[in-house]
Amino acid sequence: MSDSSPTSPLLGTMDKLRKQLSGEGDDEKGLVTQISDGSTLSWSTRIKGFAICFILGVVFSFLGTFLLFTKNGLTVFAICYTFGNLLALGSTCFLMGPINQLKRMFKETRIIATIVVLICLALTLCAVFWWNNKGLAILFCILQFLAMTWYSLSYIPFAR
Repeated sequence: MSDSSPTSPLLGTMDKLRKQLSGEGDDEKGLVTQISDGSTLSWSTRIKGFAICFILGVVFSFLGTFLLFTKNGLTVFAICYTFGNLLALGSTCFLMGPINQLKRMFKETRIIATIVVLICLALTLCAVFWWNNKGLAILFCILQFLAMTWYSLSYIPFAR
């Protein structure tokens, strides 16, 4: 069987699995590296995952805006808008992987922007569910938008 056959990657994966389960694996690799090696996605799959999550995030954000004027609209808006922002934020995990995403999110240059985004996401939901304060919910949604913009700009050199 040649190395270019379609079963070659499967055999390689099975060989890695066998080595890990039998204790023959490379002990010098860290746990994060081992997990990353075992769960790699092809580039086309990463792009598709990114696109789907990002588009769903945008759809949920707009859906929340349209549902703002229905009964219990503010609650639905805050949930949809926050969930949409979480999906859009998480979509980049497909491009760079979850560990690299977290490392980049908490880099010195954007740690403040990341913390502000996460706090705004949490406060929006608190304003809706626990405090039942519509004014605060709208304020936190606006702050959420501004914080996400600031966070996004932190990835562009000299944009902030």
